[in-house]
Amino acid sequence: MNSHTEEEPAGDGYDENGYDRPSKSQIKREMHALLDLGKQLVELSPERLKQLPLQERLYEAIRLAQRTTSREGRRRQIHFVGKLMREAPADEIRAQLDVWARGSREETAAMHRLETLRDRLLSDDDALTRLLADHPEAEAQHLRSVIRAARKEQAANAALLPGQEPQKKHYRALFQALKALES
Repeated sequence: MNSHTEEEPAGDGYDENGYDRPSKSQIKREMHALLDLGKQLVELSPERLKQLPLQERLYEAIRLAQRTTSREGRRRQIHFVGKLMREAPADEIRAQLDVWARGSREETAAMHRLETLRDRLLSDDDALTRLLADHPEAEAQHLRSVIRAARKEQAANAALLPGQEPQKKHYRALFQALKALES
């Protein structure tokens, strides 16, 4: 008869299979997760690395991996980083990486919104009216002049021969004006 009954308390130190420690498979999964996290850290810039809660030894190991050019040497160094990750606060590091990734996605989405608005302003006269209604503090005359210049530039670029470099000075200036308006 089985000595473990369903009435035994869950906090007895055993898992649902009756083992008192993690399985080899579980340990291996955790080690691979730390190795993958270490690989992510090797791809970061030194400025970002300094913002993470890394011990000096781990930081130096990551920096050495970044400088290592030989494939095998880099692989070994990354595995060493993965080993050192066992002592690192992995959850804190993952949380910070998520914040950076999320912020990057939000910045990209904001930039796409501004690009779409810029294209609408270049093709639709009513778009400026709607923009000014949404942003009464905007300098209408400045926006009109930047849009006019960007439209002229766009028309001139359409007439270019193949191989000629298009001008984008006013196109970029309109984007910067919209970006300043949004901030």
